[in-house]
Amino acid sequence: MKKGIIVVLGLAALLVVWGVSIYNSLVSKQETVEKAVGNVQTAYQQRADLIPNLVATVKNYAEYEASTLEAVVAARAKATSTTLDANNLTEENLKAFQAAQDQMSSALSRLLVTVEKYPDLKASQNYLDLQSQLESCENSIANARREFNETAKAYNTYVRKFPNNIIAGMFNFDKKPYFEASEAAQEAPNVGDIFKQ
Repeated sequence: MKKGIIVVLGLAALLVVWGVSIYNSLVSKQETVEKAVGNVQTAYQQRADLIPNLVATVKNYAEYEASTLEAVVAARAKATSTTLDANNLTEENLKAFQAAQDQMSSALSRLLVTVEKYPDLKASQNYLDLQSQLESCENSIANARREFNETAKAYNTYVRKFPNNIIAGMFNFDKKPYFEASEAAQEAPNVGDIFKQ
């Protein structure tokens, strides 16, 4: 009878150790996803921080483009007010965040097309520096999104594998959504439309 109790206690101890190990791995992977979310937000914030300088520089040269500049400022305000909460990372929240960022990208694209009309602005060292910084930010955003998707994939795979899914389900470790290309990116741009803007 003592051997039976010892065996049962031993099995129970193994189950507890196994459960704790999986739980700790889930926490670690979740923290990695949260860090990746922070990196994405930081990359987008760097871009948003450049916008006032870019708008001010363009405004000095392109007085007649007020509506384009206002659209950029409004898109920046919306983009910076829409944030991701790593603790509430749902597909809907990610889509709302992405929509605000896509609106910002669209407004910036229109601004950059507008700049083509102003050769003095295009030659301005201040504008060239800002354009270079903006390009660097866009690369950082792409890298941060890619890193997030890779991290989310590793997390999602771990959460869904058996027997990890048992512990994940018990402690509400839910699958994380991915960043996806915007619908506008799915279609090739019409070059004629770009120059009409």
